[in-house]
Amino acid sequence: MKSDIKMLFGGFVLFFVIGACSPKKENGNAVAPVIAMENFFRNPENAYFILSPSGEQIAFTKPVNSRMNIFATQIGSNDTVQLTALEDRDISGYFWKSDSLIVYIRDNGGDENYHLFSVNVGTQKQADLTPFPKVSVQIVDALVDKPNEILVGMNKENPELFDVYHLNIETGELKMEAKNPGGVINWITDHDGTIRVAVQSDGVNQVLLYRPNIETPFKQVLRTSFKETVTPLFFTFDNKYIYAASNLNRDKSAIVKFDIANGKELEVLFSHPDVDVSDLSYSKKRKVLTEIDYITDKTEMKFLDKETENLYQKLASKLGTKYEIIITSSNLSEDKILVRTISDRSLGASYFYDIKKDELTKITDRGPWLDENQMCEMKPISYVSLDGNTIHGYLTLPKGSSGKNLPVIINPHGGPWYRDEWGWNPEVQFLANRGYAVLQMNFRGSTGYGRKFWELGFKQWGNTMQQDITDGVNWLIKEGIADPKKVGIYGASYGGYATLAGVTFTPNVYACGVDYVGVSNLFTFMATVPPYWKPFMKMMYEMVGDPKQDSILLRESSPLFSVDKIKVPLFIAQGANDPRVNKSESDQIVEALKKRGVKVEYMVKDNEGHGFRNEENQFDFYGSMEKFLAAHLGGRIYVKEKRP
Repeated sequence: MKSDIKMLFGGFVLFFVIGACSPKKENGNAVAPVIAMENFFRNPENAYFILSPSGEQIAFTKPVNSRMNIFATQIGSNDTVQLTALEDRDISGYFWKSDSLIVYIRDNGGDENYHLFSVNVGTQKQADLTPFPKVSVQIVDALVDKPNEILVGMNKENPELFDVYHLNIETGELKMEAKNPGGVINWITDHDGTIRVAVQSDGVNQVLLYRPNIETPFKQVLRTSFKETVTPLFFTFDNKYIYAASNLNRDKSAIVKFDIANGKELEVLFSHPDVDVSDLSYSKKRKVLTEIDYITDKTEMKFLDKETENLYQKLASKLGTKYEIIITSSNLSEDKILVRTISDRSLGASYFYDIKKDELTKITDRGPWLDENQMCEMKPISYVSLDGNTIHGYLTLPKGSSGKNLPVIINPHGGPWYRDEWGWNPEVQFLANRGYAVLQMNFRGSTGYGRKFWELGFKQWGNTMQQDITDGVNWLIKEGIADPKKVGIYGASYGGYATLAGVTFTPNVYACGVDYVGVSNLFTFMATVPPYWKPFMKMMYEMVGDPKQDSILLRESSPLFSVDKIKVPLFIAQGANDPRVNKSESDQIVEALKKRGVKVEYMVKDNEGHGFRNEENQFDFYGSMEKFLAAHLGGRIYVKEKRP
């Protein structure tokens, strides 16, 4: 399911672009006008549509004073009711618990200590269901068949461990359902809502625990290293076996049927020779597996059920094949669904589809203020690294450009155990609109390409992982795409670290850098992680480096300790409440740079965490980035004026 993208706010200011009415042409192709930055990052007017269990109502979010709040409406009605009135921060996520009750989560200023709230659709009465300071909640099982009950995980008794509680939403009563014996990082229920499987980790070894019923103690059924895992997805419909994503005895993860009681793989449902496969869907009503999604250059689907395949074919006949089609929500009867379209150049639209009546109704265009004909194609590419590995990625060229001798933004992803995907990306489109070619690459250590490729990134922060990024720059230069004197680097989280590493360890490659909530000192980063990351620290030491045993490696890989090599301008942005990359990561390197007289712009938002969510903060950040990049790379800039 794709998430909605935030875009521009409305107002009384009229924006004008010099020359926008008569687009220039380059090599006979029209160059897109400079589009207001806010249009890429504004809150959507309506988003995150979810059907009620009966399918008679739709909930959605929309901005109220720039904060995304929850609304609801009856199908076929133009009347809506506002259910929340948050003023400080957007809703983080929500779902229907019954036709009369919605449950949502939110944190405080980006601290990631999420609380669970309920709101009555009829009365708008709200309740904080987990009113505990410095405690975070996780959804273990929404128990969709039990309107007033839910299973949640909370680190209430120990900040490092999540126990499972049975929560009565109507009364607020909490009852311990499963005590964490230590190291349990995931709990899995069967189709009756009973916890039957737990995944336990000591940081480097992973253990599958199983019990046949609630009265029987858990027993160990499989022990592996964190590199070779069986990830439970859900139980078979008879609650006897499980379906899982597994890379046991193989490089690429596959979807398998697994005998959980005896710790044995029974059957491979689907695998792919080039990429990991880990996403399996099913019909709760019909009790059949429906499809497997996996990502090569783009998302692909393997259908397991003819009815599901026919449904997607019917939707494609109505909506065309230009966009990716995603079913985002369904009622319990599975005869009414919500559908989303999306592409690399468009946010598409949302639709309501009555399957029995074969009636498709458009709800809204997702970003009507953006003309997809002025957006840029995101092309899958690949290049070979210095040591012979194939690096996959995506290249986005400015609309109407020759594709040669362009200013470039290198955009490494966060994680780093993550991967970039094809699809709508407001940052990429914004940068391409400003005249920059944008290169995203899945450097070694990225997920999705198998265990071997992932492990190639172990203890390689700032080393071969960074070399893969540099190799991308060299590929662009060799192909004639990049102007070698106008290459900038921008990234968030690990991508922020890669930005700092790039301007530090390869100081002649980049003309400037933008670091967004990035790590500068691997020692302090390791020492300030959230408490619930502590069970993973041994794994982090093996993947990144042990502060004691690998102290020389971590020092050499920390940009802070080589700050004397930095000679290009930097723009650094940080959330004050960031629990993952502490504010001190940015403070340290900013202070060191200023002492050396290196130009650095520093933006701190006191009401944000790991990345900016509030609309006005996003506008401030991207507006400042736009000016910074234009000053140092020569890209286009939007000119806005006020008219009386």
